[in-house]
Amino acid sequence: MKIYFTRHGESEANVLHEVSNRGLRHGLTRRGREQAVALAHKLQDLPISRIYSSPVLRAIETSVILANRLDLDYEVVDALREYDCGIVEGRSDESGWEIWKGLFEDWTVHRRWEQRIEGGESFHDIRERFVPFIEGLVRQHGNSDEGLLCVSHGGIYRMMLPLVLKNVDHDLISKHGFDYTSCIVSEVRPEGLICVAWNGIEI
Repeated sequence: MKIYFTRHGESEANVLHEVSNRGLRHGLTRRGREQAVALAHKLQDLPISRIYSSPVLRAIETSVILANRLDLDYEVVDALREYDCGIVEGRSDESGWEIWKGLFEDWTVHRRWEQRIEGGESFHDIRERFVPFIEGLVRQHGNSDEGLLCVSHGGIYRMMLPLVLKNVDHDLISKHGFDYTSCIVSEVRPEGLICVAWNGIEI
């Protein structure tokens, strides 16, 4: 079994530089829709059987484009939602982004997993929904030849993929990054879920 982790296309929130990790506020830009179509073209010959999407609008719109182009069903799952930033949600000002950066540093540098922005999620909160979902996919489909596509977000991938992919750490993620519609390919092996390609680059 293979799991393909992809990020949504460019969204209105990205252009506005706004923290927007909840619900149906900001959809894809025209460029984001074109990116999703281009991704579908790249994936069209792969044995993907199902798409799982974050419930945030930019991810849903990306998933709809992929599902239509690949003739697949998609399912919206809360496990893939971008992490909630509490009182910073909806802000685009410099002080709001400084709060966001402070949380990012708490998690990635200081390993203060319990830290959260007021009203938002901690690292532990994200792990408790994301990791069991991926582990469940492995348990259910691990002995098959199926391919499953997850459409989610750069933030949650940066934090969570090192927990589910045995050969991925924050240094590798910092090196390769998460551009819009990047695709990370992983496969189930005896030692666990292993990343085999990062946006076309073999790992």
